[in-house]
Amino acid sequence: MATDVATTTLGIDHRKLGMWTFLGSEFLFFGAFVSAYLLYLDTTAGGPGVEIFDIPFTSISSFVLLMSSLTMVLAHHAHTKGDLRRMRLWILATAGQGAVFLGGQVFEFNVFFREGLELSTSPFATSFYILTGFHGLHVFVGILLLGSLYVLSLTGKIKANQDVKTEMIGLYWHFVDIIWVVIFTVVYLIPEIAVLD
Repeated sequence: MATDVATTTLGIDHRKLGMWTFLGSEFLFFGAFVSAYLLYLDTTAGGPGVEIFDIPFTSISSFVLLMSSLTMVLAHHAHTKGDLRRMRLWILATAGQGAVFLGGQVFEFNVFFREGLELSTSPFATSFYILTGFHGLHVFVGILLLGSLYVLSLTGKIKANQDVKTEMIGLYWHFVDIIWVVIFTVVYLIPEIAVLD
C-alpha cells in the first residue's frame, strides 16, 4: 500500500476521488455521444451505413484492447509488491496493446473513407466518427500517461511505495476499456444483430 496517501474526510485518497469524479464526467460525455449516434443511426443520406463495418476485424482489435486491462492489473500488482522492473514491463505491454488498437482504428477509418464514409457524408457518419474518434483520443491519452509512468519510474520520480499513481492511471485505462465495450456493442454488434433478424 502507498505511504504517500492524503485522504479526504470520507477516508478516500483525494487523488482517487478526483479521478473518480473526472471519470464520472467522462461517462456523461460518452453517454451524450452514444445517444447522438443512436439518434442518427438511420440517417445515412444515401451514403454508406453499418453494412460496411468489418465485425471480425474490429472484434480482434477490441480483444487486444480488453486484454490490456489484464496487463494493467498486473502492472499495478507488481507496483504494490515493489517490483518496478516487472511493473515497467507490464506498462509497456499495456501501452503496446493500446497502440495496436489505435493502429486498427486508423486502418479501419481509412477503409471507411475509401468506401465513401467521410465525416461530412451524413449525420450517421458524423456521429460515428465523433464517438469512436473521441474514444480513440482517450486511448492515445492513456498511452501518453503510461509512457510518462514508465519514464518517471526509470528516473526514480516514482518509487516502489507510490503505487497509487499506477492505480490512478489504471482506473483511467479500465474506464477506456469499459467505454469501448459499450461502443462496440452499440455501434457494431446491435446493428449487426438487427440486420440478421
